[in-house]
Amino acid sequence: MFGFEKLEIWQRAIVFADDVYSVTRHFPADERFGLTNQMRRAAVSVSSNLAEGSGRISKKDFARFVEIAAGSLYEVISQSHIGKNQGFLPSDDFERLYAAAEEQSRMLSGLRRSLLEGV
Repeated sequence: MFGFEKLEIWQRAIVFADDVYSVTRHFPADERFGLTNQMRRAAVSVSSNLAEGSGRISKKDFARFVEIAAGSLYEVISQSHIGKNQGFLPSDDFERLYAAAEEQSRMLSGLRRSLLEGV
């Protein structure tokens, strides 16, 4: 098992990406290379950056990848608003993604803070 796989935030990011894939599966076909693709790529980026960052030698480098992961998480939420406004994303799916993102955001912030303590 790789070290990042033990991180609860990484595990939740994987579930979040699965949720994003699930809800975007119902988006219109003409959005496959637009909003669907953007949301999926950003969601996958959260766990990917956590995995990549965990392999960095310094805690400061890892913290930078945590920042990037947070940015990707925020992208998904911004894109979710658009999906909801366009009628692609039902309100209950939006609320579920939003709540998961809020929790992950807090966890990412805590991880970043802990990595930078004493640096």
